[in-house]
Amino acid sequence: MKKLILLVIAILISASFFGQEGLNNRADTLRKDALNVYFPDASSHLKEEIPFINYVRDRKFADLIIISTSQQTGAGGRRYTYFLEGQGKYSNMKDTLDFSSSPDDTYEMIRAKRIKMIKLGLIRYVSKTPLHEFIKISFTEPMTEEVSTDKWDSWVFSTSLYGFAFASESSDFYDLSTSVSSSRVTKDLKLELDGSYSVNVREMRWINPDTELEESETNRRVSSYMGALAVKSINEHWSAGIISSISSSTFYNYTTHFLFQPGLEYNIYPFSQSTSKQFRFMYTIGPVYNNYCDTTQFFKKNEVVGQQGVYAAYKNIKKWGDFNISTSWENYLHDWDLNRLSFSSSISLRVAKGLRISLSGSYSFIHDQINLRKGTASTSDVLLSRKEMSTTYSYDVYVSISYTFGSIYNNVVNPRFTKRGGNTVIIF
Repeated sequence: MKKLILLVIAILISASFFGQEGLNNRADTLRKDALNVYFPDASSHLKEEIPFINYVRDRKFADLIIISTSQQTGAGGRRYTYFLEGQGKYSNMKDTLDFSSSPDDTYEMIRAKRIKMIKLGLIRYVSKTPLHEFIKISFTEPMTEEVSTDKWDSWVFSTSLYGFAFASESSDFYDLSTSVSSSRVTKDLKLELDGSYSVNVREMRWINPDTELEESETNRRVSSYMGALAVKSINEHWSAGIISSISSSTFYNYTTHFLFQPGLEYNIYPFSQSTSKQFRFMYTIGPVYNNYCDTTQFFKKNEVVGQQGVYAAYKNIKKWGDFNISTSWENYLHDWDLNRLSFSSSISLRVAKGLRISLSGSYSFIHDQINLRKGTASTSDVLLSRKEMSTTYSYDVYVSISYTFGSIYNNVVNPRFTKRGGNTVIIF
């Protein structure tokens, strides 16, 4: 009897072992047969929710490349676009998918929509692998024939309030700003209205070594702005619009700065392709009225001048990276020597396996500061940044190089011992 019991136990253990080994072998076979996908923007959560593909780190090993972009919508949300391009035996397959989020969507809601959209896009490719027999497709919501009307007629409104305060023995600082905006964006017409107000106060205190008395300097910067934009779509390439604004700024020496500039814009590519590529040219011209806080270096207290501007911008997003470049020229019509020429660009390149280079920068030749105050700036003006300083140029540069190496597969997610914000806890 004991021998029989031991035999049964041995059989059960063997069956369990070989059964588990069989499952492991099957899982390994499925992993080898899975679609290799190069998706540089894949998050840990996405890898957990979509485990039936291999996430590779180099596009050369990919059956499918997914590039994602996003841009703000007229409703205040964002439109997310995904470009899917097959390689190898999938090289004749391409897809473009997109969805839009609303301004009140939470991060979790956007993340769920993103995963759902990517799953839908992958079906066409996964269906050509042995894993297709394990895919289930379902539709959970009933369809209605009626479309509800928008009681807001596409108008979107938003407002914000920001405040910050800091104090110490030697200084006090506070900043308060508020803004409001409204927009109505349709296929044929784009309207935007926005306004802002901010006040920034900084007081510095110190002991004069000669008198041993406390001295102080206070800087108060106040600015306000109201702007309006109206753009009419003429066709897939041409647009006409009007830019108008009125503002004031103690820093820039304006009690009133008003401009009204009609303009034309031409996009070489159709605007329906704007999420992947743009090549736009714009020209604006119109009057500018300035009323100054203090007399300017040209001995003006107020003036009306004409101004024109030419702008060009190119944007392209490919599987190897993305590239943006823009340039602008602005000048006053009464004196073309009063001008500003600006360049800006950014490029992100996936140069080779694991190697990525990002570079961005801008440079401006500045010769149009007709608003500068007469006279020289004091030391406190410079230290407290009370007013705009004279300059003939400005620039900024950003460079980033990263390199990763190791296994081409990146499927496993392990969030253990991770602090809030994503930093790893180091235990000594």
